[in-house]
Amino acid sequence: MAIGVMTAHFYDLCLLLFIITVHELGHAVAASFFSWRIKRISLLPFGGVAEMDEHGNRPLKEEVIVLLSGPAQHIWMVILVYALYENGYLSASTYDVFISYNIVIFLFNLLPIWPLDGGKLLFLYISMKNSFPIAHKMMLLTSIAGVILFTIFVILFMPINLNAWIIICFLLFSIYYEWKQSRYIFMRFLLERYYGKSKELRQLKPIEVDEGEMIFRVLEHFHRGCKHPIVITTQGKEKQVLDENEVLHAYFTDKLVSVKIGDLVYPV
Repeated sequence: MAIGVMTAHFYDLCLLLFIITVHELGHAVAASFFSWRIKRISLLPFGGVAEMDEHGNRPLKEEVIVLLSGPAQHIWMVILVYALYENGYLSASTYDVFISYNIVIFLFNLLPIWPLDGGKLLFLYISMKNSFPIAHKMMLLTSIAGVILFTIFVILFMPINLNAWIIICFLLFSIYYEWKQSRYIFMRFLLERYYGKSKELRQLKPIEVDEGEMIFRVLEHFHRGCKHPIVITTQGKEKQVLDENEVLHAYFTDKLVSVKIGDLVYPV
């Protein structure tokens, strides 16, 4: 009997890992189609993570497609399994387990919590109206709130479910690590803009700053998907306009990390 129970659990685990693998491969195939750099695909008993070596400078449409390509795999899997069940190729128990796993993974991944697909979609949405560092911070704060709500749900309805507590720990660690790396992530975002990603930028969005503002504060106004002319003002009047690449060159190549933006203005 014990062997039968172990075999049943192993069979369920194989179904779960199959669903997770297909989900993550959906992300990977879409990313490869757009020539994204894929770092690794990690599979865990409660989910998976496809890590891309991209840093916020890809077109919004590409990012949305790559993110939704994971959850989209659950649709055809459910249709296929239903067809197999209706034609007698699957038992009712296998069908029920497969469908329940699909629904749980699909809905769980859409929660607005980093690093789930829902958290990444939330980041994209917030980025449409806010600068990169502000959007990143807002997304992480929202993720913390989401984990708190999820923890309350677990305490109320499944307090002794070990898997749920492991997931909570994983989410908290992922959010903490992302928060700790936030400055590095922002620098990678800026470096990719500086080293040839400008062709991906669609919208012209001028940034108006006072000449006394520090250069790194100006960079914190940068949005994903936008090209930024830097309009420098003196006492509210326009003094000069710099291209964003001039500012990035001063920051990364000339190492002018602690100067005021007005110091980059050429005498006229």
